[in-house]
Amino acid sequence: MAVENLSAVLHSKMDLRVEKWPIPEPKDGEVQVSIHSTGICGSDLTLYSKGFIGDFVVRQPMILGHESSGIVSKLGEGVTNLKVGDRVALEPGIPCRRCEFCKIGKYNLCPDMVFFSAPPHHGTLTQFTTLPSDFCFRLPDHVSMEEGALLEPLSVAVYACTRAGVTIGKRVLVAGAGPIGLLAMMSAKAYGASEVVITDISQSRLDFAKKMGADHILLVDTKDAQEMAGRVKDTLGGRMPEITIECSGAESAIQMAIYATKSGGMVCLVGLGPPEVKVPIVNAACREVDIRGVFRYCNSYPSALELLSTGRVNVKPLITHRFSLEQTLEAYDAAMGRSGIKVMINCTRQ
Repeated sequence: MAVENLSAVLHSKMDLRVEKWPIPEPKDGEVQVSIHSTGICGSDLTLYSKGFIGDFVVRQPMILGHESSGIVSKLGEGVTNLKVGDRVALEPGIPCRRCEFCKIGKYNLCPDMVFFSAPPHHGTLTQFTTLPSDFCFRLPDHVSMEEGALLEPLSVAVYACTRAGVTIGKRVLVAGAGPIGLLAMMSAKAYGASEVVITDISQSRLDFAKKMGADHILLVDTKDAQEMAGRVKDTLGGRMPEITIECSGAESAIQMAIYATKSGGMVCLVGLGPPEVKVPIVNAACREVDIRGVFRYCNSYPSALELLSTGRVNVKPLITHRFSLEQTLEAYDAAMGRSGIKVMINCTRQ
């Protein structure tokens, strides 16, 4: 029986400590999960390096992490859909279930959402956590724990493709070849896109994207958005993508997304950058280029798990660095250095 709960706790900007915290007990309808794997997300890095992300400010010690999988270790009263020993992926956003957004199925917009590792709520870079049982997704035997942890970012990509309307035969531009951009590219291919172009400022990331299935890669070496849009068109043999999924949050990339997208097409904004950016809105309006936002995901875990379990999307190569929970500081240093793609932390007792 475990008596301690080793956790990665952010006290303030750049002050991350591995500490022993109490083991949480599941309430009615909840399960306790022994966390196995937790990936480091870009939002985790922002919280670590700045002490805030958007309006979410670290004001008291909080456990980081939200990309996780684990093993059900205890059941709360009334739980019937899971049993102790089940291997599960954790969906880390728990809505109120009562507001208008929850009732129409847009629970990701719930104003009272409890999202793991969004201050002041604790995350899952810990040995034990609790959450409602219906936000745990049982993993097939052939899906690894690390793959299960990556269901979280994959769900972002799946939701983006859904919001953007990616279907068979569409040409898609993905701006940004970080983990979310790579997963968006792979998801678009799985959804039937005929050609996918991916852009980035890093040639090494583009080379990796090519290995992962991108049809075309394009290095961004200028902030001239119209010039980059022209290069995208040239890359596609004089055609423009019907859909652009912007995953970087950079102002120039958002501008390029609008200029590059075919008239009547769709720009989907996934990346979060500055709170205000200058965009060619008249160009978008006159050409009827729709602009849609993407906030996390909504009812996307089942589809993401289907893509993963059937092999239509292979996330394994994205994991380039592995650390133990005791090595969390080293893991964050590696992630901050951006030498790889995805850093994974093993939270099991070593």
